[in-house]
Amino acid sequence: MYAVIEHGGKQYRVEPGMEVIHEHVPGREEGDEITFDRVLMLRNGESVEVGRPVLPSAKVMGVVVSVGRGRKVVVQRFKPKKGYRRKKGYRQPYMRTRVVNIEKG
Repeated sequence: MYAVIEHGGKQYRVEPGMEVIHEHVPGREEGDEITFDRVLMLRNGESVEVGRPVLPSAKVMGVVVSVGRGRKVVVQRFKPKKGYRRKKGYRQPYMRTRVVNIEKG
């Protein structure tokens, strides 16, 4: 059994027991339960259900394993012969979640 979920503008194919790295959800810490209710597709054996755009009663349950930040992305701006230089860094926060259960409902 697997499902395709949408979170943070991205789509993820998830199965029970799998760990997913996704965008940070405010207010959640390690060990907290999290529910993804935007399930786009669900496959159980030979049957496939596709939402239009989502399946209203399907949910994916998970537990937050870790919270962290990604690698630094450096953005530089430069204009030659003008003395203009700007350098900024940014680290995208992320969460690692272990999928516990997929409910069809």
